[in-house]
Amino acid sequence: MNQSNIVEILLVEDSLEDLELTHRSLQKANLGNHIHTTRDGAEALDFIFCEGAYATRRIEDTPKLILLDLKLPKVDGLEVLQRIKADPRTRHIPIVMLTSSKEQTDVVKSYHLGVNSYREAGGL
Repeated sequence: MNQSNIVEILLVEDSLEDLELTHRSLQKANLGNHIHTTRDGAEALDFIFCEGAYATRRIEDTPKLILLDLKLPKVDGLEVLQRIKADPRTRHIPIVMLTSSKEQTDVVKSYHLGVNSYREAGGL
């Protein structure tokens, strides 16, 4: 793996405020290096599966962790989660769902689809 291609954390977040808060939290925990951010579900899927603008990436260079917002434009977080966990090349990637939703159905669906953790946004 080329050092310049290393992405330790993929942060998928459409809210600028939540994005900044999460980046600050990660930097305080000394996890601020090698973060890539996507702003909607479609871009996140392109990044993970090396399509579109990310076609030059190698799928083997997967992030070590995905922080995924539930409510996203274009493709919602549950569909992103489902597609990642359904593919044998990416199902091993730990995913933490970050959301302000406290709806029990969102929590149950997320765990059913294979999320590793479910956290309230800003609760890193």
